Amino acid sequence: MIRLAFLLACLAFPAAAQDRIVSLGGSVSEIVAALGAADRLVARDSTTLYPPELIDLPDVGYIRSLSPEGVLSVGPDIILAEDGAGPVEVVEALQQAGVPFVSIPEDPSPEGVLAKIRAVAAALDMPAQGEALAADVAEAFAAVPEPEGQPLRVLFVLAQQGGRLMVGGQGTAADGIIRLAGGMNAATGFSGYKPMTDEAIITAQPDAILMMTRGESHALSDADLLAHPALAVTPAAQIPVIRMDGLLLLGFGPRTPQAARDLHAAIYGG
Repeated sequence: MIRLAFLLACLAFPAAAQDRIVSLGGSVSEIVAALGAADRLVARDSTTLYPPELIDLPDVGYIRSLSPEGVLSVGPDIILAEDGAGPVEVVEALQQAGVPFVSIPEDPSPEGVLAKIRAVAAALDMPAQGEALAADVAEAFAAVPEPEGQPLRVLFVLAQQGGRLMVGGQGTAADGIIRLAGGMNAATGFSGYKPMTDEAIITAQPDAILMMTRGESHALSDADLLAHPALAVTPAAQIPVIRMDGLLLLGFGPRTPQAARDLHAAIYGG
């Protein structure tokens, strides 16, 4: 149970500047910075890793395992959070704490990115800057190349656990970026990030494997991954695994057109 007395004490934190923003979610933080409001940020969550200058801000924790004490201790005037921030009881406590709490919608599509930009801009009373940024991003989306011929089948692998591959199904950010890059998601018939059976992988016959880059201590080598019995008999086993920065790849923020172009080049060459 969150103690009301503690929440009230946190709210009494002296505001050193107007519009002290706490941003919960890497893509939301990127949008705040792209709008020219990075100097108003007073804290971030642990998924905020870009632009690099934001990393020096106080870290209030991982977006899905927050505490109201940590968020409120920095004295925010407004809290911006990606959908999915949590736990639920913490979000409820923050919403009742007297500080504006704005939930920014998540939709892994070009339209979703533009809506996210406009939502952040509206929350910060920066509509003109939001429209300008949205126009630039929409133009960049229009420049993402289309595939020539039949789209290649790409399988996003989140992790390997107990010999099973955890992959990105329909409706995920992985599915969205693969389609934006002109590929076809090889994981069909289910939504979310779930284990995929060996039989389903063999039937899907992916042409390429996509993963997020990870630190050396957590990295799964190409050789180890492609030696998986199911992947070994697919076309994907013949080429290197495509690896990209996770926030760039799956964040669906202002850099998503760049992610789509980079992924398109990695899938199709050029």
